[in-house]
Amino acid sequence: MKEVLEELERRRATARLGGGQARIDAQHKRGKLTARERIDLLMDENSFEEFDMYVEHRCADFGMEKSKIPGDGVVTGWGTINGRVVYVFAKDFTVFGGSLSEAHAKKITKIQDMALQNRAPIIGLFDAGGARIQEGVAALGGYGEVFLRNVLASGVIPQISVIMGPCAGGDVYSPAMTDFIFMVKDTSYMFVTGPDVVKTVTNETVTAEELGGARVHTTKSSIADRAYENDVETLLQMRRLLDFLPSNNQSGVPELPTKDSPDRAEPSLDTLIPDNPNKPYDIKELILKVVDEADFFEIQEAFAKNIVTGFARLEGRTVGIVANQPMVLAGVLDSDASRKGARFVRFCDCFDIPIITFVDVPGFLPGTAQEYGGLIKHGAKLLFAYSEATVPKVTVITRKAYGGAYDVMSSKHIRGDVNYAWPTAEIAVMGAKGAAEILYRADLGDADKIAARIKEYQDRFANPFIAAERGYIDEVILPRNTRRRICRALNMLRNKTVENPWKKHDNIPL
Repeated sequence: MKEVLEELERRRATARLGGGQARIDAQHKRGKLTARERIDLLMDENSFEEFDMYVEHRCADFGMEKSKIPGDGVVTGWGTINGRVVYVFAKDFTVFGGSLSEAHAKKITKIQDMALQNRAPIIGLFDAGGARIQEGVAALGGYGEVFLRNVLASGVIPQISVIMGPCAGGDVYSPAMTDFIFMVKDTSYMFVTGPDVVKTVTNETVTAEELGGARVHTTKSSIADRAYENDVETLLQMRRLLDFLPSNNQSGVPELPTKDSPDRAEPSLDTLIPDNPNKPYDIKELILKVVDEADFFEIQEAFAKNIVTGFARLEGRTVGIVANQPMVLAGVLDSDASRKGARFVRFCDCFDIPIITFVDVPGFLPGTAQEYGGLIKHGAKLLFAYSEATVPKVTVITRKAYGGAYDVMSSKHIRGDVNYAWPTAEIAVMGAKGAAEILYRADLGDADKIAARIKEYQDRFANPFIAAERGYIDEVILPRNTRRRICRALNMLRNKTVENPWKKHDNIPL
């Protein structure tokens, strides 16, 4: 028996060493942790159980039969994060550069199947160079199997991808189909074709960082939701994110204990809106003062900053926040903001997360660049997402709600459940100056007359009461009581049940 136990321990030690100490040292020199070190940080202490530690590839081409390493470049298993079951796979760059083989893919798909069957989140840690060239189509078939499971699990369990090194070729499409992608600054990058291929085909000279680094994907392409300074910070933030997310689409949102009273008033909000209607203010100040303990996990913080999206809690329960940001482009809706908001709203609806919308929007961004770029369809995505969503939806208009953008931002007309307005709200087709200049074009030559017309329009429409008279606004509330009103509304809506007409699936204007 002793010899058997010693053999087991020897095999385990060999597998845990991955590609060997020299490659582990090289990984550390690049400022990166190994696959198992990352899993240890991500999971609760001693909770991780590894599967398929001894799996090896079966390729006999190009001399591969002489080079076999237990685990074959990916570590898979399950554990807990703050006590909740989570499945994980982590690419091991020290073994064949983390490249995907048929056996490697089967390890991942096994974990994907288990996560879906057991209705628990799955996290993938990517650090790999793509498909294993020696295996050819067998590796490509493995990718297809992984992709299929990403699609089948979408909207059923949360899927999170963390890019912690290279992620190229076929490797990028699995993260692209998951719910969230996070990156590590300076050490991670994503692209379909690398700098050498780009140089050959298009004659562009570009570095890996310029082509697909964290800065590019968080600010320009919107592929990644956020980027962090190093492996440790990234993994700790993933633990934080998981606390906001349900385990699956039927489990309901997590509920954490909080000492923050739902009746807490915030008098400073009474003076948040400047007297000058054209002066900006920071909508994040409102968010932080309303949610539990000022704890807000922002999604896509560096992209389309004119809209803010993220997770928070009210009375300990997760909510999704969508808010126009007057500090950037006056909070106007453009193509990027519409896409960002729509994707977030759809995620919340998938997983029964109530949506709180703070509105201060002067309309859609005009101009040829926006129109040529498909603003109509991009704006329709946000409208579609809000209209389709059946989760509790509470809307607060703080200042401007102009034109079609008023309708789009979770208005009563597209099934907003509870729609509040602050006394500073202005709900109209457009701003007073523009409206007066159209309505009273004949008076444009007379400055006094047009000023009087602007004031007349302002007095009539630059308030929330016309909309309230028609029932489009449920109540005009004091800003200081915003938290209490939202908490009460969410409690009232806790058992909301709405069913859309049966369909195989919708056809959102992609």
